[in-house]
Amino acid sequence: MNGFVTKSGKALLALSVTAVLGATGMSTAHAGPAATDTGRGQTTAGAPRTAAEAVRAELGKRETNGPDARIVCYRAHVAGIGWQPVVCDGNIAGTTGQSRAIEALEVATGNVGGLCLNAHLQGIGWQGTRCGADYTNVVVGTTGQSRRMEALSISVNSGSVAAQAHVQNLGWLGSVRGNPVTVGTTGRSLRLEAVQIWV
Repeated sequence: MNGFVTKSGKALLALSVTAVLGATGMSTAHAGPAATDTGRGQTTAGAPRTAAEAVRAELGKRETNGPDARIVCYRAHVAGIGWQPVVCDGNIAGTTGQSRAIEALEVATGNVGGLCLNAHLQGIGWQGTRCGADYTNVVVGTTGQSRRMEALSISVNSGSVAAQAHVQNLGWLGSVRGNPVTVGTTGRSLRLEAVQIWV
């Protein structure tokens, strides 16, 4: 061979090195997460991964961080897709026209004193209230169980919150504002497909 290795030899060598490193508990370097298309022509490369990260990033972009800088960010875990990118302040999390259920929701707030969530789930009913302070991820629902979310209840520590839900066979229901608010349906076995939340 005199110093030259064929393409198939290089591939075998690379596989052998990877196998040895894996067997010894070491690993090769991997690139960061690949950019993914959000469906709106935007990519998520470098985007915040959690709702709490998004709240901090959005507040950093605003000129004021006072009481007028109320913010809510959230992301949905959707059947057949998994966790979607984070959205904020009334943007849509979930899907419409795809017959996919939201299975879990992660929400974080800024400058509202925190929030509490409760989810009504297929086969469980109301899951139980979960609360967190501002800049903290609060998660309701399930992942890995193929269990649809049917309704969502939200309350904030100060002021009011608003939400709107897209529900199987019903489409977008009217938005509601108050403290707390509940969107979706119970007792009808209808999946929650998309939500919008704002404070």
